[in-house]
Order: sequence, then structure tokens, then C-alpha cells
Amino acid sequence: MIVIVGCIVVIGAVLAGFTWAGGHIGALIHPSEIVTIGGASLGALIVMSPKKVLVDLSKGILQCIKGSPFNKAMYADLFRLMYDLLRTARREGLLGLEVHVAHPHDSTIFTKYPRVANNHHVCDFICSGLTPLVEGTARKEQLPALFAADMAVLEEEHHLPTTALAKTADGLPGFGIVAAVLGIVITMGHIDGPVEEIGHKVGAALVGTFLGILMSYGFIAPLAARMELMGSAEMMFFRTIVSIIIGFANDLPPKVAIDQARRGVSSEFRPTREELEEIFQEVDAT
Repeated sequence: MIVIVGCIVVIGAVLAGFTWAGGHIGALIHPSEIVTIGGASLGALIVMSPKKVLVDLSKGILQCIKGSPFNKAMYADLFRLMYDLLRTARREGLLGLEVHVAHPHDSTIFTKYPRVANNHHVCDFICSGLTPLVEGTARKEQLPALFAADMAVLEEEHHLPTTALAKTADGLPGFGIVAAVLGIVITMGHIDGPVEEIGHKVGAALVGTFLGILMSYGFIAPLAARMELMGSAEMMFFRTIVSIIIGFANDLPPKVAIDQARRGVSSEFRPTREELEEIFQEVDAT
């Protein structure tokens, strides 16, 4: 929602300034310029991006509009889930987690926390992180290297769509110039026409440059920056999961492992010590 509001503010500010200076909004409406700039930019994006990057970019843009799911409520559910899992492991042994990490969508623990369970990336990450401990295929000192490999891939997959969108933003002013040059070429074909007609066509050509710059710095570049920030927020969430699992693997009690991970969460989303204690009590009561 905040993205839509921001776009409305940008458009409103530009149009208000234009009309205040005596301009007429109709002078900015030239579909041919929009088709030229938008079509060329989209084509360039398709050329530079593999299919997966295009798919991830589409999902990222939709997520920017919807907002990040990794908010305080999501962290609270994560801490509830992890505490529930770890206390089960303490009570029943690591093998007690086998049924939960093997089939999380049928798990009586995961299904209690739908915010996490319905996010398949997070759910799969938690299960893949706990599986080596449950199956005994990795020692606790090997876990940091395993998680480092996972995190490197996640960071790269987050960075590629943002890079593609940022490069598209960089190219938009150039495509605006292309549209302007095409407009001037058309104008030259009517150079012997009335002054009003020539003025109209020159104005249409200049609108191409205007739209290219506005779309770049007013919309696409800020959207790429927002995607980058949302990617950072997601990576922080995954690092919190890593911290909890590694802490537990190093024989920290569940509450201590989670409290240690809590301290690495951004202050915007970090539950207070009192709130964390309430989370523990809620899970203990079930």
C-alpha cells in the first residue's frame, strides 16, 4: 500500500507543479511515447534476465505492493514455533522432531503457527536446518558452514532481480531520449507545416525525455531500492532462524537460544524481554 501512496504523491507533485506553472495536463498525454519507452524498457529487461530472475522480479514487485510479511507478528510466531520445536526436542530427544521436519504441513506443531507454516521458503529453511541434527548427518561445528552456503545462495537470489530492475531504471532516461529523437524525426517531416503543428510535435518529443527520466527516478529506481530493503529484512529473518538452531545445537537451553537470537533482530520488530516471556508462557500453556 505504501508503494501505491508514494506513486500517487510523485504523480500528484509533478502534475501540480506543471499546472501551477500554467501547463495543461493534456500536453503530457502522448500514448506513442509511453509505448516506445515502456516497450523498449520491457524488452531490455527480458533480454538481460533469465526466466527465474523475471519470475522472482514479478513476485518481488507484488510483495513490495503488499508489504513485507517479516513484521513483529511474524517474528513472534517464529519464536513460538522454534520454542515449541526445541522444547519437544529437549523432552523427547531430537528424534521427536523427525515427524515434524519431514512433514511440516501435517505437523501438529507447525500448523499451530500459520504465518510461518504458510511461508514455504521459511518452513523449508527451518526443516532443512534441523534435519542434519535430527538425522545425525552433521556435527554441531559443521552447521555454520552449512548455513553459510544456504545464506549465500539466498542473498544472491535476492540481489539478482533487484539488479535487473536497477539496470532497467538506469536505461529509462536513454529510452526517453530515443522517443524524443523519434519525435523530432517526425517533426522534420512536417517542418513546412503550421507553427502550431510543429510546436505540438516538438512538445510531444520532449515529453518522451520527461517520461523516461520521471519513470526512472520517480518510480523504477525507488522500487528497486525498496526491493533491496525488503530483501535485507528477509535475510535478517533467516539469520534469526540460523542463530536459534546453532545456539540450540551448542547445547543452549531453548529459551536462551531464542533470547540470544532476539537480540540480533531490528529494534522495529524485536519483542521486548517481557513480550518474549509471554510467548514462552503461551507455548508452555498449550
